[in-house]
Amino acid sequence: MKPILVGRVAGAFGVRGELRITAYTEDPLALLRYRALTREDGSAVLTLQTARAVKGAVIGRAAEVASKEAADALRGLRLYVPREALPPPEEDEFYLADLIGLEAATLEGAPLGRVKAVHNFGAGDVLELDPGRGGPTRLVPFTRDVVPEVKLAERRIVVVPPLEVGEREPDVEQSPQPE
Repeated sequence: MKPILVGRVAGAFGVRGELRITAYTEDPLALLRYRALTREDGSAVLTLQTARAVKGAVIGRAAEVASKEAADALRGLRLYVPREALPPPEEDEFYLADLIGLEAATLEGAPLGRVKAVHNFGAGDVLELDPGRGGPTRLVPFTRDVVPEVKLAERRIVVVPPLEVGEREPDVEQSPQPE
């Protein structure tokens, strides 16, 4: 199974080799509990020894990092843990990594492609749908209104595509109002 992305090194914190790590976990200090963080290929990269939470991130010390320069050299490094290190998701919950590769279709069953990636640009999660056949990908917000159903067992999601910028709702005929 693919490892799960849990954080990214943002760079050095201070001058003594501490790291600032952006945490992608619900509890940022979970990174300390996992201790051994790996690259996507599973190779060991950091072993957190201490950590403290600060606004969506962790400031910590790793056994492999002894200086500010070494910490800065790791900036941008993505950190993973094996899937089995994570707790199983609750009912009606899932890991975002589980969405990648799922077939996407409308409520009526019209195919929209596959989930290529999950992004978060700061305003919430966004699914990138690849229609295949070399067509352009489409970004849709990952909200309950736009993605009302996630069916992991069936390897598919249902998408209610939002209006594109510039599109209008169809005009609805209104009955004349009494004067």
